[in-house]
Amino acid sequence: MMEKAALSEADEVFLDLEDAVAPSKKPEARKLLVTALGELDFGKRTVCYRINGLDTSWWYEDVIQVVSAAGDRIHDLMIPKVETPGQVEAVDLLLAQVEANAGLEPGRIGLEAQIEGPRGAANAREIARASPRLEALIFGPGDFAAAVGMPTPMIGDDAPYESHAWHAILSWLVWSGKAAGLAVLDGPYARIDDAAGYRRSCERARFLGVDGKWAIHPDQIPIANEVFAPTKEQTARAVHVLSVYEKALAEGKGALKLDGEMVDAATLRMANTTIATARAAGLL
Repeated sequence: MMEKAALSEADEVFLDLEDAVAPSKKPEARKLLVTALGELDFGKRTVCYRINGLDTSWWYEDVIQVVSAAGDRIHDLMIPKVETPGQVEAVDLLLAQVEANAGLEPGRIGLEAQIEGPRGAANAREIARASPRLEALIFGPGDFAAAVGMPTPMIGDDAPYESHAWHAILSWLVWSGKAAGLAVLDGPYARIDDAAGYRRSCERARFLGVDGKWAIHPDQIPIANEVFAPTKEQTARAVHVLSVYEKALAEGKGALKLDGEMVDAATLRMANTTIATARAAGLL
């Protein structure tokens, strides 16, 4: 699985020490992870690994052993089931000590925080500001559904809800994360053979301002890459709007009509966002 991830078209790969590993295999998994980081070429992908939750006895060795052995090949460390800012601060403090003892660049390894329960959701705004290392908030739909008592049939599914069951929590994480300058990511969709359902989940998250979504199978990656990148038409439209509006500004106009639509400063900011995303996706 790690070899496939290294060859995939994903923007980020995270290697898991938490839910994907049986309790009896935790120490062995750390060694396999370090070996994979040393032997596999992940190219330009962001490389992240997920430690065990801070309510377990494994998490601090997950930080110490992996970062000490392979910290120079890790971009981010993911913290699951974050409930308070103090948990992020605790990992930050330990990580700083491990970096110092291993001779690594201080502060280079970033953090990603998974919000997977009501307490974490309630504290999301404060969690998003808990550490300068923090780069992203991630929604965990499976554990969240279990924590609040939602009878969801599958991780990431929102049936039989007629609208969008994750609308409120995803919106709140988008607002909390982006107010702190973080990326916001949606979690997994477990029915890997349901391409239409995965696409629908991506499209709903994207419309709310979410920046990306987990893919737990290679077949999901092209869908996520397509949905979270602007289309060629959207990119061309944004470039056209930018050109026309800059010309209007030079003529002293603050707003204008373009193809039956009012274009003003807010439209320009939206166009610039589209263009920046298109560049990141290699469309420009």
